[in-house]
Amino acid sequence: MKDKITGITNEAKSAIQEVSELQALNDIRVKYLGKKGELTLVLRGMGEVSPEERPVIGSLINEAKEVIENLIKEKEENLRNAELNEQLKKETIDVTFPSKQRGVGSIHPITKIIDEVKEIFLGLGYEVADGPEIETAHYNFDQLNTPLGHPARDLQDTFYITDDIVLRSQTSPVQARVMEKQKPPIKIICPGAVYRSDSVDATHSPVFHQIEGLVIDKHITMADLKGTLEIFAKKCLGENTKIRFRPHHFPFTEPSAEADVSCFVCGGNGCRVCKGEGWIELLGCGMVHPNVLRNCGISPEEYSGFAFGFGVERIAMAKYGIDDMRLLYENDVRFLKQF
Repeated sequence: MKDKITGITNEAKSAIQEVSELQALNDIRVKYLGKKGELTLVLRGMGEVSPEERPVIGSLINEAKEVIENLIKEKEENLRNAELNEQLKKETIDVTFPSKQRGVGSIHPITKIIDEVKEIFLGLGYEVADGPEIETAHYNFDQLNTPLGHPARDLQDTFYITDDIVLRSQTSPVQARVMEKQKPPIKIICPGAVYRSDSVDATHSPVFHQIEGLVIDKHITMADLKGTLEIFAKKCLGENTKIRFRPHHFPFTEPSAEADVSCFVCGGNGCRVCKGEGWIELLGCGMVHPNVLRNCGISPEEYSGFAFGFGVERIAMAKYGIDDMRLLYENDVRFLKQF
């Protein structure tokens, strides 16, 4: 029995020494130390050993088991270290090798214009107001003096979700919501995305960005409107910028006007940007219609106000000399990195 134990131990030592893979080492563990392993079988044969020899044989089996376990543990550690070293060799990083260049982004021209306009009007004491882009027809049309049957409510001009729910066609509903909740004086600008049923081309898009402004207080006149827009034009487009009004019609203002600015490229002499006219159409504006004030619970006998609105894309195209609106939406880095 002693010779058998010694033979098993020597055989295990030799096998462990020669093994080169962890899986093979685990097989050796099972072969000699498992439930059906060589030493386990010896233990099961202890019934054939005399009572006097059993303690000696038992001690020898435990010693052999300990020797084999220690050898397996040591071999496993060596194999794992060798495996790790081999992996490190394959994954070696050359720290002197040039790294991949990551480009630094820039502020999108639309965002840049919105931020500039916010800064100008915040400096004039305005607040920034926001509202939902999915709007009710009540706020998008009714409160703004645009009744049923008005051309602006046609399907070809507005995106309808239901008969009473639309994608807002301007940020004016934000003004109506503020006038309902807040008593004058009111001084706000309303930036945001708006939606109209337009085909995509160089000057049109079904989704674009708008900024509208509203002032409601006592004794507000058209002169206050023009003075405000002159300040805005000079701050946004240059100190030499001039502004002029042309009569127009909007259902929510009366009187209404289109505001043009002198071309900031040629100074009004005529160029490619202004198409030789010396002036660039900038925005629509006017005095808030009395019906709009009444709809929102404000007395037109006590208060008056003005409103204006313009497309952010139009400002960006004019300011940066962009001749195709689609460039602003195509995410071409070669174009965007100019800004």
